[in-house]
Amino acid sequence: MSNQPQFNPADCRIEEITSAEELQQMVKSVAAQIDAYYAEIGAPEILLVCILKGAEIFHADLLRELKTPAKIDFMQVSSYVGTASSGELTIYKDLILDITGQHVLLVEDIIDSGLTLSLLLDRLSKRGPASLKLCAAFDKKEARKQPLEVDFAGMVVPDKFLVGYGLDYEEYFRGLPYLGELFLPDAQ
Repeated sequence: MSNQPQFNPADCRIEEITSAEELQQMVKSVAAQIDAYYAEIGAPEILLVCILKGAEIFHADLLRELKTPAKIDFMQVSSYVGTASSGELTIYKDLILDITGQHVLLVEDIIDSGLTLSLLLDRLSKRGPASLKLCAAFDKKEARKQPLEVDFAGMVVPDKFLVGYGLDYEEYFRGLPYLGELFLPDAQ
C-alpha cells in the first residue's frame, strides 16, 4: 500500500473562467469560420479527426454546428513521458479511414506547448491529404514551445491549469459544462 493520500476530486476548488453559454457561442463562431473556409476552397466535404480524449466534447459540438458535410474519425496520440516531451510521437489509436485526397481537420481540445501536434501534423501530411488544418477549442499561446499555427482557434486561454469541457485532471472534470481553473487541495 502506498502512503500517498488518495486523490479526491471533491477536495478541489474550480473557478469558472468561461461559462457554458460562452462555450456554445465559441463553437458556433468556429463552425462558421470552418464552413466559410471550406466553401471558399470548394471542398465538398471534410474529415473531422477528433484527438482523444479531451477533444471529444468539442468535436461533437462542432460536428452538430457545421453546415459542411463531414465524416469523422479518431486518434489518440502522445509525445510525453510523464510531464516531459520525448520528442517521439506515440500513436495509441490510429485513424481507420484513409486520408489520401481528403480535406482533414484535426480537432484538439487545447494547444499548449505545440510539441505533440507538430509531430502529428508532420506525420499525417505524409499520408497525402488534400489539405490538413488544425482546430482547437482553446489556444494556450503563452505555453508554446514549438512554433505552431492553429488554423481555427475557439479562444486564447491563460497559462493556468484548466479543466472542464473535455479538459481533465487525473481523468476527472472532463464533463463540466464550463471551463474552469483548477486549484488542488494543497494549493488552496
